[in-house]
Amino acid sequence: MSKRQTSKSRRRTRQQVLEVRVLSPRIAWFGFLKLFGFFAKIACILAVITGIGWGVWQGIQRAFYQNPDFRLQVIDLNPNSVIDEADVAQIADINLTASLFEIDVTQVAARLKQQPGIADASAERHLPGKLVVRVTPRIPKAWLFHMDSDASAVRKVGAMLVDQTGIAYPCPEMQLTSALSLPIIYLPLSEQVPIAAGQKITLPELDHCFRLLDSAIEADPDSIQWIESIKQINQWSLELATRQGTKATFGLGDHDRQMHSFRAAIDHASQKSYTINTINLIPKHNIPVTVSHEVPTSRRPATPDPGSKPTREDRRSRDIDTLLNRN
Repeated sequence: MSKRQTSKSRRRTRQQVLEVRVLSPRIAWFGFLKLFGFFAKIACILAVITGIGWGVWQGIQRAFYQNPDFRLQVIDLNPNSVIDEADVAQIADINLTASLFEIDVTQVAARLKQQPGIADASAERHLPGKLVVRVTPRIPKAWLFHMDSDASAVRKVGAMLVDQTGIAYPCPEMQLTSALSLPIIYLPLSEQVPIAAGQKITLPELDHCFRLLDSAIEADPDSIQWIESIKQINQWSLELATRQGTKATFGLGDHDRQMHSFRAAIDHASQKSYTINTINLIPKHNIPVTVSHEVPTSRRPATPDPGSKPTREDRRSRDIDTLLNRN
């Protein structure tokens, strides 16, 4: 019995092995076909998505980028003293025939901000064809110049200006007329702190000159019309030169009192019809003053003898000193 059962089981096992060997190629083929069908479906889906995307892209191109209604028609720039519309197109490299959607407004604003004379800038698209640009120009406070340079090279396009925050920038052509009346601030040459366009000046001499200029403007808003230049001449004093030729010495502080005395002296000289050449306003009393009276050379008196009587200029100097000491 056991032999018969063993032989039957062997025959059954052999039969199953043969069936497996016969069916294995079919199973592999059908598995391949199934996998191929899966990838084919994926490819069809991707093709459909690609086609839809292409169609949408073409639609966007025709509806917006290639639509003549959305071409750049105007650059709306706010009034300013630095650039005009042509400058905006040149600086931002704008294609004036391009679609409004082809213009990168972020890049336009970034390039405008790189201009030393512009403090801030923004750009927006306004459909159908307007590019709105807003710039904040730097407001100049004074001209900058080095002490050992020729002053005739200042007050022209490209010469250096400084704004209220101490940032230097070259004078734009559009700002020249309004900046001509500004005073000159002379600064020393410094390799450690060079003056660079678009950079804040950190020289202490500029701060000292700014404080004196601010004091003058506070005392007289029209002072920039008669101040020619300001410079620091040593570690403790500043020199203010007027456009009438007066040179006034100020300290690094106490400017309100000194400016009050200076204005009183100038007013007194104007009333008495003579000119102050130099005045040292640092002392509170016995202020040194030199004056002159404009008369023809042939009528000017000779140099007075030390024992002679005081001249009119001497009396005027004492009059000014008395006036300022009384104030």
